[in-house]
Amino acid sequence: MSYSIAQAAQRSGLSIDTLRYYERIGLVDPPARDSGGRRTYSEEDLGWLAFVTRLRTTGMPIRMMREFAQLRHRGDVSAGRRRQILVEHRADVRARIAELQQCLEVLDYKIDYYEVVERDLEATA
Repeated sequence: MSYSIAQAAQRSGLSIDTLRYYERIGLVDPPARDSGGRRTYSEEDLGWLAFVTRLRTTGMPIRMMREFAQLRHRGDVSAGRRRQILVEHRADVRARIAELQQCLEVLDYKIDYYEVVERDLEATA
């Protein structure tokens, strides 16, 4: 099955401009072209886009994503470095989750505080 750039954008949740940008910077391989010269994306392309989107969502810098994409072309000989990139990024993601958890605890505390304030105001009204 192949998909047009519009279909790939819709399925990946990325804009057409983002797909072209990712291609331009080497994050995504240039897709195949149909007889009219239009980009056609495969299921494999969409799978890679889903992975790249997850990396970006978790805050991986484009620079690291590009390195990972380049290493991918080397095959299994680059598995060690690719694994290292992911292990380091996982540590960063876990640290960010811990930071967000602390922020969430502060928000929960403040929400609870204001609920008490509102109850007190209603009781004295």
